[in-house]
Amino acid sequence: STRNFAILHAAIYDAVNIIEPKFSPYFVRLPDVPRSASKIAAADKAARDVLVSLYPAFQASLDMELEQDLALLPDNERKTQGIVVGRAVASQLLAARSADGANVTPPPYVPGTQPGDYQLTPPNFAPADFTQWPQVTPFALQQPDEFRPGPPPALTSAVYTRVFNEVKSLGFITSTTRTAEQTEIGKFWNGNIQDFWNEIAQTAALDRHLNLEQSARLFALLNISLADTAIAFFDAKYTYNFWRPVTAVQFAGTDGNPHTEPNPTWLPLTTKTAPDPSYPGAHSAISKAGATVLSFYFGDQFTFDVSSESLAGVTRHFTSF
Repeated sequence: STRNFAILHAAIYDAVNIIEPKFSPYFVRLPDVPRSASKIAAADKAARDVLVSLYPAFQASLDMELEQDLALLPDNERKTQGIVVGRAVASQLLAARSADGANVTPPPYVPGTQPGDYQLTPPNFAPADFTQWPQVTPFALQQPDEFRPGPPPALTSAVYTRVFNEVKSLGFITSTTRTAEQTEIGKFWNGNIQDFWNEIAQTAALDRHLNLEQSARLFALLNISLADTAIAFFDAKYTYNFWRPVTAVQFAGTDGNPHTEPNPTWLPLTTKTAPDPSYPGAHSAISKAGATVLSFYFGDQFTFDVSSESLAGVTRHFTSF
């Protein structure tokens, strides 16, 4: 979804910015676009065309929503011009991303056999996913490994020992050292982290009364950053192929570290583990990208509430991104 969000918001941004070019274009440049074209119609049409292409099962509801949005605008040449712009922008962006590597058959993953190597994780042993993502063409990065971090700590290092024991204690499904608030935090954020940051951006955009041009730029910056972060962290994950905590704890007797004790029945709070190598962490990478973009746009000091798609009825309160 990070890729789809980026295509969507890049199209909205270019459609709006082509009519009133306040900022640098992202990808699409159209000649002789009339300044009189409706930016709202262009944004609506670009969004509808991208979403129908990416989610064809929703075409009927998307068409209905487009009709409702366009019905709010006067039936004149400005609206017609805007629709033409939105259609052209969406078409060019979708064509450019059609061969970006996202839709290739994911290469099969064969786990290694050494301590520290990523293994399919209990209890469901799901196959490794998004193995093709390191080869997806980035939206803004020069190449996926442009900011690849160094390797994870050695299994016998003091850093590894410290974080191993912390995760083993706090992350255990029936942990007695984890507080009630820590349990809530773990459950609260156990969803698609990019969804949370888009919700936070919506809250901020509404609070600061951003206009169409400002909102289009904000969500393009945010979602292009999130999409490239996902490409980059999958590049790193499948470079280092580092084992997940459930494997590390259950097989700690093989890691050569006398300060890590195994627990063969250990499972994490969420029970199931995301089916990809652990390093670097996806949630933290996406969240840092989201917080960086929003701090750039609004300043870091911002008071807001967030709801959770994983923990209904619970909100958390923050005073900075």
